[in-house]
Amino acid sequence: MRNMLAAFRPDVKLFEPTALGALRLSNRIAMAPLTRTRAGEHGIPNDLLVEHYAQRATLGMIITEGTWPVQEGRSYPGQPGIETDEQIAGWRRVADAVHERGGTIVMQLMHGGRVSHPAISQTPRIVGPSAVAAPGQTHLADGSKADMPVPHELTTDEVAETVQGFVQAARNAIAAGIDGVEVHGANGYLVHEFMSSHSNTRTDQYGGSAENRARFAVEVTTAVAEAVGADRTGIRLSPEHGIQGVIEDDAADVRAVYSAIAEGLAPLGLAFIDVLHAEPTGDLVQHIRRTAGAPFVVNSGFSAMTTRDEAIAVVDEDIADAIAVGRPAIANPDLAERWEQDAELNEPRPELFYGQSAEGYTDYPTLAEVRTSVA
Repeated sequence: MRNMLAAFRPDVKLFEPTALGALRLSNRIAMAPLTRTRAGEHGIPNDLLVEHYAQRATLGMIITEGTWPVQEGRSYPGQPGIETDEQIAGWRRVADAVHERGGTIVMQLMHGGRVSHPAISQTPRIVGPSAVAAPGQTHLADGSKADMPVPHELTTDEVAETVQGFVQAARNAIAAGIDGVEVHGANGYLVHEFMSSHSNTRTDQYGGSAENRARFAVEVTTAVAEAVGADRTGIRLSPEHGIQGVIEDDAADVRAVYSAIAEGLAPLGLAFIDVLHAEPTGDLVQHIRRTAGAPFVVNSGFSAMTTRDEAIAVVDEDIADAIAVGRPAIANPDLAERWEQDAELNEPRPELFYGQSAEGYTDYPTLAEVRTSVA
């Protein structure tokens, strides 16, 4: 009964419009950034991507899959970029299709850093804050596996060049008609790699102290905000996630690093901060929210799929201004409608999350199609 009442109560904030900076959301459900590897050899958004994102335009905000700003930052075969004229044109098709259906779309700018391989990036090197390889192996385009290589340690001049790569990518995204951008500062990729002493062993202004290890994230986000507008800029963070060798297991150090990041972001007036953490109500996450002072989006993580009840509670109880969801949005292009009606959901098919075809990507039925098929 509680679920049925929640579906039709007029005061359920999850289904109400809101604004995150200049971004206008028809509801408080955001599609989390989701790597899907459908952009082909050259990273150009194609018909599959256009349809995939357009199908999900009724979500309050789409955050795109991680999109590389420069070729050297490409992490996966089939991952899209936003560097070339062809990629910009491809994303313009995506943005137009989403806007035609009334949606809002934000591009996640993801430099993979050391999580890559020259056979994937098709560049002579991969880069990181330090010459420390990510653990494990990666999958190459031919299906084989290769050990993660030792990255080139960025010089201070190259750090500045990398910041400008993010800036140009953000400008390209806005030129393509994308509504805003999210700096990927999470999940073990380049910005996140600077934050942990396990992946960052530098002794210059970008290493050592918590404040120094926070510096790159703040510099990238500040430069992007200055280029395209803070009210169209967000950042994703994943404190304590412990992924891809970016270990954050010292609670005092984690708090110091993320306090420094939040304090550095606070003056900017960002559109949003997007935090991936298993405990969004916890002190660390809420400390980041209070300190940064920006509209707040949370994603409770990979270990369990976000439920409708959790999403309603997160917004109604002011844990965050919006909630980002992954697998429910993969399997249900009309997730907002289904949740509002408390309708049954399609089950995701994890074996098809990564691939090159429409199967498991654009072939999940809408609620209307399901009801028609059983009528």
